[in-house]
Parts: sequence; structure tokens; C-alpha cells
Amino acid sequence: MIHNFNAGPSHLPAAVVEEAAEAIRDFQHSGLSLLEISHRGPYFLPVIEEARELARELMGLEEDFEVLFLHGGGRTQFMQTAMNLLDSDREAAYVDTGTWASKAIEEARLFGNVRVIASSADKQYSYIPKGFAIPEQAAYLHLTTNNTIYGTQWHDIPDCAAPLVADMSSDILSRAIDFNRFGLIYAGAQKNIGAAGVTLVAVRKSILGKIHRAIPSMMDYRIHIKNESIYNTPPVFAIYTCLLVLRWLKAQGGVSAVEKVNTRKATLLYREIDENPLFQGTAAVEDRSQMNVCFVMNDKVLEKEFAEFCAKEGMYGIKGHRSVGGFRVSLYNAVTEESTQAMVDAMKHFAGVKA
Repeated sequence: MIHNFNAGPSHLPAAVVEEAAEAIRDFQHSGLSLLEISHRGPYFLPVIEEARELARELMGLEEDFEVLFLHGGGRTQFMQTAMNLLDSDREAAYVDTGTWASKAIEEARLFGNVRVIASSADKQYSYIPKGFAIPEQAAYLHLTTNNTIYGTQWHDIPDCAAPLVADMSSDILSRAIDFNRFGLIYAGAQKNIGAAGVTLVAVRKSILGKIHRAIPSMMDYRIHIKNESIYNTPPVFAIYTCLLVLRWLKAQGGVSAVEKVNTRKATLLYREIDENPLFQGTAAVEDRSQMNVCFVMNDKVLEKEFAEFCAKEGMYGIKGHRSVGGFRVSLYNAVTEESTQAMVDAMKHFAGVKA
């Protein structure tokens, strides 16, 4: 049996994979593949409408929000958020908590002034900054709510007078939070809500249209809102997969129910890391991510042997990011408690062999 802990593209519920595969062969008994239907036709329009409404329902969004499914992944949103929200004479506030936050900062600087108001780079991004001041006149505050490479997560979202903008690519819909506190949320689907190729964006209409620059049509959120996410040909298969995952999430009992499972998985794995003499966590305990569990071995000489042992046991995708090394076990929504227990059992067994 394969236990998929890959950081993204990541594990999908088995039922979702089966239904998506059937849709490729014959979508809704139409005799057509999902891959060849029109995005403006009668088969797909109900798909994107239901996906948008389900996302709104699961997030509990207020009427001012619009939900979009867009191309380009999180990297495009690094620039698109700033392009739509930051005038050249304004300043946006960013918190630097890792690689993806740093890349978002680089892109935003192309469009206006950026102030990095806090950073955890001094300790290799192993913690979430706290106690920082947020400029009162900031155009917005940008956070990366979960950091896949370093295994940290914001557990307390700061209060802010300015609109909150959040990259939730790796923890969207994994825990119950008040999404209405934000002005704009974006998340690449491939980690927690679907297949690669589409990005979910939830944006308040009231924060748009306040800058003076001209925005290319494809980058203007207002145009995508007006055209209900089909201004251009959308990634049909990726959106359909999102719909299936959103249906699955609702069937599990919604975000609150899934959060309880995620907490149990993370607690189980972190307990083993803390109690097993071979392993050591890399993130500050109070800031540990429930989605990406990062750790190293106290004896680095054993890392290759442990990786090979895990591969034989069916553990897939546990190698740490190339920039930091070690190991990373991603526990996204679709990863089961059984798979998490299998990872813990492998760690215990390896430690027993080396005792």
C-alpha cells in the first residue's frame, strides 16, 4: 500500500480519483470526455457554479465576497494581488515567514512600496513572528498562513485595520477560521482542495477598483467577477476535481469536522517525533504546522537509510524540500489517520532496529 505524504500535488480522496477518472471517460453519460466539453456549454456551467457556491458555503463567506477559479497558481497571485490593490504611491505590509512569502514580497515591489514589518529569516523561518506593529495606513497586510517548506503555521491571525490578504495554498479549508476577517484569500488547489492547474480566489468586491493604474484584462479581478470565472477558457478538469473535493469535504461534516481529524493526525506524528530519540522537529513547538510536519534525524548519517526503509514501507513524498533537507510529512485533508499511523509505526520500527 502506498501512503502519499507528498507536499503537492498531493493526495486526493480515493472516491474523488475514481469519479474524476470516470468523467474523463464519459462525463455524466454524455458520451463525451470531461476533457473535450465546452467550458460554456450545458455540462460544465453547472460544475463551476456549484464549485463556487460550495466554496462560499464551506468558508461561510459574506455577500461581499466573490469566489473565482483562476489560472496561474499562487505565483501569479503574488503579482495579481498587488496589481489590483497597491498603488505606486501606497505601501503594503508583508510578513516574511518563508520562501513563498519572500517571493510574494519580490513581486509586490514591482507595483508599489512594500514594508516587511516582521520576518523569521533570522532563525531559518522556524517560527512565526509575534508582537510586531502594523502600519495604520497600509494598503493591505499580506500573510502566508502555512509554510510548506519550514513547517510553520499562523495559529493566531493578527487583527488589522487594513484589508488582510492571505496565501492559504497549503491550509485552505483545513481548519475552522473566520474567513470573513480577510479581504482577499488565494490558494493553489493542488495541496488541499483539488488538482494542479487552478487557483481559488475569494475576494471582497468592496476592496477593488481603488487604484489608479490600468490593469490588463486577464489580471483584473473585476473582469473575472463579471464573467463568473470564464472570461477565458478555464482549466475544466482541475475545476471539476475541486468540485469533487469540496463535495467530499461537505460530506465529512465540513471544515470543523475535518479540523478535528487533522489535529489528531498532527498530534500523533509530532508526539512520535518528540518521543523518538532518532528524530527532532525543526519548527518552534507553538508554531508547528498541522499540514506539513518537518523534522530531521539527530544522526544525519541515518537519513539515507531511513528514507530507503520508508520507501520500502510505501511512504511516498517524505523527503524534505531541497532547500532545507531532512523530512517533511504532509498531512493534508485527504491523508488518512491510517496512513499517519503507518508513518509513526515505520519510525518506531526503524528506531527499534537501531536501538
